[in-house]
Amino acid sequence: MTRQMNGHSTLEELMKPDKCSPDTAEDMEPAESFIQQAMEIIIQEAVKKGTNVKEKVCEWRPPEQLKELLDLELKDTGEPESKILQRCRDAIRYSVKTSHPRFFNQLFAGMEPHSMVASFITEAIKTSLYTYEVAPVFTLMEDAVLKTMMELIGWKDGGDGLFNPGGSMSNMYAVNLARYYYCPDFKETGIYGSPRLVMLTSQESHYSIAKAAALLGLGTKNVYVVPSDSRGKMIPSALEEKIHLAKSEGAVPFIVNATAGTTVFGAFDPIDEIADICQKHNLWLHVDACWGGGALMSKKHKHLLKGIHRANSVAWNLHKMLMATLQCSAFLVRDKSCLLQRCHCAGASYLFQQDKFYDVSYDTGDKSVQCSRKPDAFKFWLMWKAVGTRELENRVDRALEMARYLAQEIKKREGFRLVIEPEFANVCFWYIPPSLRNLPDGPELRKKLHAVAPVVKERMMKSGTMMIGYQKHGDKPNFFRMVVISPQVKRQDLDFVLEEIHRLGKDL
Repeated sequence: MTRQMNGHSTLEELMKPDKCSPDTAEDMEPAESFIQQAMEIIIQEAVKKGTNVKEKVCEWRPPEQLKELLDLELKDTGEPESKILQRCRDAIRYSVKTSHPRFFNQLFAGMEPHSMVASFITEAIKTSLYTYEVAPVFTLMEDAVLKTMMELIGWKDGGDGLFNPGGSMSNMYAVNLARYYYCPDFKETGIYGSPRLVMLTSQESHYSIAKAAALLGLGTKNVYVVPSDSRGKMIPSALEEKIHLAKSEGAVPFIVNATAGTTVFGAFDPIDEIADICQKHNLWLHVDACWGGGALMSKKHKHLLKGIHRANSVAWNLHKMLMATLQCSAFLVRDKSCLLQRCHCAGASYLFQQDKFYDVSYDTGDKSVQCSRKPDAFKFWLMWKAVGTRELENRVDRALEMARYLAQEIKKREGFRLVIEPEFANVCFWYIPPSLRNLPDGPELRKKLHAVAPVVKERMMKSGTMMIGYQKHGDKPNFFRMVVISPQVKRQDLDFVLEEIHRLGKDL
């Protein structure tokens, strides 16, 4: 027995559970019971029902009615456990089931069990990825995932990178890093001491590029939009013209954003040709492969990203085609000279001490603009370990095969017309109701056709049978944009979609 000293408790007494502490077994039992009951609700309502094709994709309610059903008011006193569990059921019930086999609305879909379990683990452990000290396991996992992704891109000598909250943030990282590369004084002096910088991107690129210009102080007028061809691909000769235009105006072009998998058509810019132009004019080449990066997993389809190894940076969302749980986004940089670190470091002494007892190069937090950062890489690492590279390749190949099947069925069916032959998993098409099928192509048909998709979308949402997006594009009237991703989707589901659209719209 360790004896008492100066009135302090003995070591044995200090190690005994404190009855007043919330960590005692007695006090933890209600929490554990609640978690177990809530997990059962999640499994039954979100997992089983949420992936059951016989269940609804959504149980639609208008906003005011939903506010009443959810009872959103926050009060001084808490509610009993039974009521809180009902709140959990209601949150699931009235949410859109993105794991449903007939959810085709976004660039993500489907249930990935291993990644979902990884999400549960990261939430339960509740750590942040700024230092090896506080997140040893996840720091190493992020490093391992990034290195393997770099190999897939083709960076034989490696590089750098980090996971962050979404593809928009990855694209913003690219702009900020490129600016720092060309104007390293900008970090300290700001916009007042810099030249007029110009970004170049295609007209089909993601809106986050313009947002990056606004957020980083470059200004949206300094985003030069490069025309795309009829398939949605950037035209290299037009890019060079825009570069010369910027220079003739006294501006300094510094970054070109190429898109590998555009949001609407799923088009892939000609990266190799764009890389030639960037090399000629000494410009940073960023590839937004948030959507199309998954094709790198496939021997059959990786040609879509030919030349990506020449990029200076790449954005790749693993929660899209590869189905990791949201959010799981990587930003990768070919540079290995700690450019990412120098650009963003602030050297917080309470986190990034240089005299620690371990290799501080594993403290990656100072490379990020965030402080707290979730260990998102674990959600992809665990899934990859579980299914292997071959299965990830199979998933990509199957998704594109299913998209081809849908396109062929659209060509066969009366009243359906493709907007464009699909290059990736995006299938864009019109539904033409019987009342419009004899109208000649012209302003009258386009005006009436423009109103069809919104009505069909309203009806499908209210019936809850499926979910597909629609939009206009240029002078084209509204069309459906359907994205095929999930391995749970069968040909019968795609047939159902076309039959259901006809059922919902044949009277228009």
